Amino acid sequence: MRFLVDECTGPAVANWLRQQGYEVFSVYEQARGMDDDGLVEKANAENRILITNDKDFGEKIYRDNKPHKGVILLRLDDERVVSKIATVQQLLKNHLEQLENNFIVVTESRVRIAKK
Repeated sequence: MRFLVDECTGPAVANWLRQQGYEVFSVYEQARGMDDDGLVEKANAENRILITNDKDFGEKIYRDNKPHKGVILLRLDDERVVSKIATVQQLLKNHLEQLENNFIVVTESRVRIAKK
């Protein structure tokens, strides 16, 4: 499984995913300042699941009908790195087979999966 980690989600999440054996493109490390349309297009073209904290991606996917390979939107009250990593870890543990081609909104206590 391949991921594109948005700049706002941060390099620590990208590094943690790499340590778990996933292939990761980190916007923070490799393409700072890339616009949202470019991120969605890159993730789709490279068969990557986008991980972000940016609510604007819901609009890109649903209003603008952008194709994607999967989007994980982290809507966390606690934006610290440890919380982001713990949330992603639980998501991978419990919903790994549902990540591709879905739009997933994750909070500390809930996972909502919307089919493409």
